[in-house]
Amino acid sequence: MVASTEVAPIVRRSARAVLVDEAGRLVTVKRTKPGIAPYWTTPGGGVEAEDSSYVAAVERELLEELGAIAAVGRQLIEVTTLTNSGKSVQHFFVARLVSLDAALRSGAEHTDASRGGYEVDRIPLDELDDYDLKPAQIKDFIMANRSALLADLLPAVLP
Repeated sequence: MVASTEVAPIVRRSARAVLVDEAGRLVTVKRTKPGIAPYWTTPGGGVEAEDSSYVAAVERELLEELGAIAAVGRQLIEVTTLTNSGKSVQHFFVARLVSLDAALRSGAEHTDASRGGYEVDRIPLDELDDYDLKPAQIKDFIMANRSALLADLLPAVLP
């Protein structure tokens, strides 16, 4: 473990979506791996050199992981964790699901069985406490701010 957060280099940046569907549910990825209890994550992944912005990275990752198109909004929170090699910084953006087509998925998580299972799951926000959503900081943020998130997102899709 790196001893100080001040001197640890940033070794990974990722962009992730707090993705909400038309029914106000959180669209997540249920991760299953042998020998580990299932857990859920928000869709997203590493920022690549060809990504023009964090939003572009989120849009690319949503398409690769879920086959999803989304209206990506503002950044909500940044979560930094320490690894043995340095800092990992995750940028979380609010997003409204526009469409989802599993046939459009193209990420390595769907072609490499050794990585475990990646299943799309939709969680009602009022049931989020019952799920092991990682990282814990984003789960806490969503639970504390779910009314505001829904108020910002749902008028655009509800009549």
